[in-house]
Amino acid sequence: MEQEKQDRISRYLNERNRDMVFGELRDDFLKSIGGLQILRGVPVPVNEGGSGRISVKDIIMDMARVVGSDPGFLYAEKYISYIRNVAAATKTDAADMLVTEGARSADAGDYEDACMLFRAALRFDPKNRSAMYLYARSCKACSETAAENEAGEPTQEGEEYIGKFKAESLEMFELLTMMHPDFAMGYYFLGYGYLNLGLYLKAKLTWEDFLRLSSSAEENDSPEMDENQLDDLRHEISGMLLDLEEPVRIEEGCNLIMSGDYQGGMDILNDFREGRYENWWPLWYYLGVAESSLGHPGEAAECYKRVLRLSPSNTDAMEELAAIYALSGDEINAAKYRNKIKIVKQNQMLDSE
Repeated sequence: MEQEKQDRISRYLNERNRDMVFGELRDDFLKSIGGLQILRGVPVPVNEGGSGRISVKDIIMDMARVVGSDPGFLYAEKYISYIRNVAAATKTDAADMLVTEGARSADAGDYEDACMLFRAALRFDPKNRSAMYLYARSCKACSETAAENEAGEPTQEGEEYIGKFKAESLEMFELLTMMHPDFAMGYYFLGYGYLNLGLYLKAKLTWEDFLRLSSSAEENDSPEMDENQLDDLRHEISGMLLDLEEPVRIEEGCNLIMSGDYQGGMDILNDFREGRYENWWPLWYYLGVAESSLGHPGEAAECYKRVLRLSPSNTDAMEELAAIYALSGDEINAAKYRNKIKIVKQNQMLDSE
């Protein structure tokens, strides 16, 4: 599971290290930096950090970037051992040291660099709360920055990048709330992640946890938040929860239909046929499923046609319409929708080439 998680964005982070220079250091230099036993014969990053000379800090931070970007790097364990020794010699926690450096990169707006350093920190301490939290936030910032850059004419590569970093962020916030269930800020950001996926009930429950935890006497131990800032966030989320009441109700109706309670789900969704959600195509799709399952093919067909007016390339609705017309013996209309499905899928294949 861990390898799969890390591999999601490693190819993007590896691009950052493509021009990194590696070399084997002389024994006398290795001895002077306490790395003779670990690093003899091991290629290490030898990029000076702007000072004109290679320092121990330059070496260990570049090692961390390599480890953070490529979990399967051949000398990753050697690098980790050396960083751990340096940290021990200076009475520093290795994970905390990398978190501090990653936070500097994030503050400077270099979120990919921050991701590499936070990922490396998690190799030393997989449960480090600060590393998990700031890594999730940096992945989120990477996806948002890329989305802003792709706002004009998005490319497939750009969309994949956004999707991968967004998924990585969501997964890490979920893991954060599992490993540190009393940390309120994890729930704050996780709620927005669920909201963006249209998981309204999950967002509601997650934000209720945020309000409970952020109001407790034990909570406010986040160094980046004071009580006034938390008050602002609590006010924000209280408003979001009010806005979620109707979407949560709609999701409840959809879930009932998916579970087989077609009448119960339709009774809920019927309340939203007019109003602010009448142009939300999933509403009409699930109403179509309910109508069809209850033996009302004509009403179902009208719902699916409403879906296509709102989402013209929706092949699921087309398939349902083709099935309805085929069952009624109307092969002309059934063939029409089968042909539309074929055209949409051909266009999708051309767009992906």
